[in-house]
Amino acid sequence: MFNSVIKGLGYYVPENVVTNEDLTKMMDTSDEWIVERTGIRERRWVNDDKLTTSLMGTYAAEKAIKDANIDKNEIDFIIFSTLSPDYYFPGSGVLLQRNLEIKEVGALDVRNQCSGFIYAISIADQYIKSGMYKNILVVGSEIHSGGLEKTSRGRSVSVIFGDGAGAAVISASKGESGILSTHLHSEGKFAEELAVIKPATTFWVDKIKNDDDEDGSGYYPYMNGNFVFKNAVVRFEQVIFEALNHSNLKKEDISLLITHQANLRISQYIQKRLKLSDSQVYNNIMKYGNTTAASIPIALTEAYNSNLIKKGDIVVLAAFGSGFTWGSALIKW
Repeated sequence: MFNSVIKGLGYYVPENVVTNEDLTKMMDTSDEWIVERTGIRERRWVNDDKLTTSLMGTYAAEKAIKDANIDKNEIDFIIFSTLSPDYYFPGSGVLLQRNLEIKEVGALDVRNQCSGFIYAISIADQYIKSGMYKNILVVGSEIHSGGLEKTSRGRSVSVIFGDGAGAAVISASKGESGILSTHLHSEGKFAEELAVIKPATTFWVDKIKNDDDEDGSGYYPYMNGNFVFKNAVVRFEQVIFEALNHSNLKKEDISLLITHQANLRISQYIQKRLKLSDSQVYNNIMKYGNTTAASIPIALTEAYNSNLIKKGDIVVLAAFGSGFTWGSALIKW
């Protein structure tokens, strides 16, 4: 049986930097208020109408393919994770295939929001291990900025999210290194605690036209912040230990932990609970905000490019988000 190795990594973020100070001109907030609650100091927001979710994913994918040192036509499957696709349909995976100008490979879209990249690499891992595919392109890309309520009323959500894309080429290998295990969970009873409810198939064009929600508040993301935080810290810890226990490893064996960059306070809480040193945890939410499905591949690429990951290291990836969904991946580099 083959092992699945991460052969190439890449990421892309828009050039437009939006600082906390910039947000004070849009809403009643402050740098101190945002940093204290989230740890975020700046984020990237798209300011170019031509820059789409699939196009950002394409830029990240091109870098990952180059890093993997393979020809783009060696890609034989695409998995695209996003909550902000270019279109309601078709999915962004086929648009990525078109943008790359590669052969007619299969393209799958994953809609698991903050956990999307973990779900996507889990799917890729199974395909690789079964022998069905040899080189799978996994992408997480998000444009949040166009769908945020940039007012004082919406500040608790809008200050958190940023735009960006990350990608990985996952390839078949006969070596001992690679993805050791992945672990996926969901708890749908809390679906509405972090969600965009409208528009929907039950609230479509005719109802939208007749909606008396003049200020559009019902069309923006809703998040029950404290409730999400309390669930996140529990599920993060559980799914990290699930991965370690599966491979008979201990928390002391972790070379690097990269969690979904939802909130720096969540990452710091998990680090404290696991008694990990600063060198064992990588965070970059301070400069990018929460980029949902893109956050883990962006952080993983940065960590790798900064030589924080070396051959033989045990790397743990973990995510929690809307759904609720959560998951982890244990990798021997």
